[in-house]
Amino acid sequence: MLAEPLSKTTTTELTEPITGETLFKLGDIGPCELVRGEIVYMSPTGHLHGFLESNFDRALGAFVYQHKLGRVFVGEVGIYTQRNPDTVRAADVAFISQERWLQVQSKSYLDVAPDLVVEILSPDDAWSEVMEKLEEYFAIGTLSVWIADPKREQIYVYHSLTEMQRFSGGEVLADEKVLPGFSIPVAELFAAE
Repeated sequence: MLAEPLSKTTTTELTEPITGETLFKLGDIGPCELVRGEIVYMSPTGHLHGFLESNFDRALGAFVYQHKLGRVFVGEVGIYTQRNPDTVRAADVAFISQERWLQVQSKSYLDVAPDLVVEILSPDDAWSEVMEKLEEYFAIGTLSVWIADPKREQIYVYHSLTEMQRFSGGEVLADEKVLPGFSIPVAELFAAE
């Protein structure tokens, strides 16, 4: 007989930090992240957010596939950014090179830093929380984090907490450090058609 998965109410009543593996075994408990052993629930994303995820996936996925560079993930893919207690962040889009992919050991969430993470801002995102995620991604070895701001239709490319470049509507997004040869007009990523 299969054990019944823990419900939302049961998981919030746990007194000890839970691990990433435990979170994975809980199955679909709704949108959430694991932060220092505690489940943090998130609201489902809006349609604009999902549309932008799709645009980034399409652009990055085509380039990565064409050049056989690795894998692109979407859909809030889980990434370990800390262990004991575990933190598992849910990235909107992530690219992991073939070299790094071969190092992945976990059967659940990525336990090797992706080369690139794309985070799309939601209306309720606090900049302090975004910076906390940036710190975590860079601490595990992520090379680049792109923050897409739908309200301003801008993309902020971070290679460290202090090295940032902003791309706006009339400009072409490129990140030679992570994806040499990749470029796309910023307006195309935000375009509705």
